[in-house]
Amino acid sequence: MDTDKAHEALDSVYGAGSPEALGHAYAAWAASYDSETASLGYLLPFLIAAWVTRYVPAGEGPLLDAGCGTGLTGPQLKALGYSNLAGLDLSDDMLKVAAGRQAYGELKKAMLGGPLPWPDRHFRAFFSTGVFTIGHAPASGLHELVRITKSGGHAIFTVRDQVLDKGGFRDVFTELERAGKWRPVEESPWFRCYAIADPDALVKTFVFEVL
Repeated sequence: MDTDKAHEALDSVYGAGSPEALGHAYAAWAASYDSETASLGYLLPFLIAAWVTRYVPAGEGPLLDAGCGTGLTGPQLKALGYSNLAGLDLSDDMLKVAAGRQAYGELKKAMLGGPLPWPDRHFRAFFSTGVFTIGHAPASGLHELVRITKSGGHAIFTVRDQVLDKGGFRDVFTELERAGKWRPVEESPWFRCYAIADPDALVKTFVFEVL
């Protein structure tokens, strides 16, 4: 069953233990990622478009899909009138799938937590789903994402329940706010990542205005 395979793949990526291992896990999953996460009722790549449209008018950009994976969000935003989209991911194989969707003008291989290949204040906003989660991008990756976002732009991203406090995200939120780098705009209630599977897997969406 697709759901069994998807659970196995999730266990693999959550337990990767290093960026290299995580990259290998996603490379192995790339070809079947879309069908297997669909079997779980994975919601986040589609729901994030609602928050993007709430804060970024159609036609404004560029926008960065940070940790775009196979690019599931790109076509949703393209259909809503957002044409200036870029994506980054740590997996070449996932990026190849994303490129096939023809929704991104630019796709680059990069890892959140390290330096990003764009100049200061380049993007109108960045959005990210399913990336700040177990065994994935660290909270410190937000510093670079804020650096490449324009003043008056927005940071829109989900954080998994199990890492919000333990992963230091609240501390980084406060650090960036006290440094005058951003201000909080919205924090959603907890909601499910999957409509079908794993009812206890919860995330919040956070929105900050970059200053």
